[in-house]
Amino acid sequence: MHRFLTYFIASVWLVNGLVCKVLGIVPRHEQIVARILGEEYGWLLTKAIGTGELLIVIWILSGIRSRFCAVTQIALVATMNVIEFFLAPDLLLFGSFNSLNALVFIGIVFLNEFALIKDPS
Repeated sequence: MHRFLTYFIASVWLVNGLVCKVLGIVPRHEQIVARILGEEYGWLLTKAIGTGELLIVIWILSGIRSRFCAVTQIALVATMNVIEFFLAPDLLLFGSFNSLNALVFIGIVFLNEFALIKDPS
């Protein structure tokens, strides 16, 4: 189960980073970034965020400092969703229910790293 969830978590970051942001297949992501961080650099910052998400995929799959990686993911997802909830709620795929999806994802990350394995070494 741990291995399956690890690949699932990595795939979420991969799809959001590569498909939605770097390749720009989902323009809503760039619109959200532009609204929050500014229209002038929205495109570039969306690509940078997507690249960062791809680095998270590599980190997840490497298994290096996996608990710190999980905590980082949780903090990023929580922060991102709070900011989006207040600054771009109309652009969110699931509207106010986006927060529920984020909480479920955070729960999966937590469960995978802190409940399914006792010794991350």
